[in-house]
Order: sequence, then structure tokens, then C-alpha cells
Amino acid sequence: MARGRRVNSSGEKSKKLLLEKAIELFSTYGYHQTKISDIVKAANLTQPTFYLYFQSKETLFNDLNEQFQNELVELFSNSTNEATNENYATEIIKNNLKNMFDYFMKNPNLTKIGFFDAEHSMAVKQMLVSKLENVINHSLNEYPVVKRVNATVLAESLVGSMERLTLTNLLTNKSNPEQLAQDISMIYFANEKSLVHQ
Repeated sequence: MARGRRVNSSGEKSKKLLLEKAIELFSTYGYHQTKISDIVKAANLTQPTFYLYFQSKETLFNDLNEQFQNELVELFSNSTNEATNENYATEIIKNNLKNMFDYFMKNPNLTKIGFFDAEHSMAVKQMLVSKLENVINHSLNEYPVVKRVNATVLAESLVGSMERLTLTNLLTNKSNPEQLAQDISMIYFANEKSLVHQ
């Protein structure tokens, strides 16, 4: 929180600019190679201004990781796990993945920090595994693949696929969120529809 002076709209703009520049620099050069002086120079502000909003570089970095994790949790909270067609597992998984991929595309630099670079990324991935496992156990528990495979292993595999394909296909613009979500859901749930009715 700001110290030493009242925060106004101009102050909030400065804080936002510092955050934007920090995200760019952290995602490009990494946490250790990015200095506070680099951030304030990129934002065309002063170090005293930086310290109005952040105690340290570590505090700022932790705030960014917390923002990334909280926004992913909110995506899951807002997702519907109801499908409209017979192949409901594919649709449910696809919708959840597409929401995350849309977020990653809108926030590529923050994604590089929160999903790949930060020490916190393991906690983020574990949170995603838990959320997907919950979807699998509660919405897809009658689905054949869920009966054949451990739900945790399935969720871990989905997150592993997301991680790799976000890096190689999504952030490189080789695939869009819709197509990538479709491809992953088909890998795990293709040809399952007919088995549901047997």
C-alpha cells in the first residue's frame, strides 16, 4: 500500500505503469536479472515513486504471482461444468481449457512469470490439478475414461499438456485458444461418447 502521501488517480496510474513494466521486464529477463532501477527507468518514474507502492522487488513479484493465481481461481469459479451435447466430457474440459488459454493469450507476459518462471508456478499448477480433478470427479465421474484412469493422473496429464502446448503453440501463435482446447480435450476424451451409452 502507498506510504507517505495520499494515493490519487495519478498515483494509481503510476502504480499500474510500474506493474506493466515490471511484468514486461520479469517475463523477458527473469526475476534475478531485473532490477528496481530497470523497472522505474522503463516506467519513466523514480525509485521513491516505486517505494510508495511496493516494499521491494520481491513484494512486487509476489503480488504479480498472487494476481495470476487469483485470476485463474476466478476463471474456474465462473466456469460452468454443464454441457449441451452428448459428448459432454469433451465439451466440459474444452470450455475449462479455453477459458484458461484465453486468459493466457490476453496476459502472455504474466503467464510466462506465473506459469513458467516463478517458484510459485508449482503451486499454481498444483492448484490447476486440484480444480481439474474436482471437475473430473464431480462432473465426469460416470465417464469411461474417468473410471479407467486415476483422476489425479488425468488432471496432472491435462495440466502437463496445457503447460507444454501453451509454451510451444499458444504463446507462439501456432494455435488459438479454441483450437488448442479442442485438440487437448479430443486427445483425452475422443471416442468416449459411444462408450457412455454401453
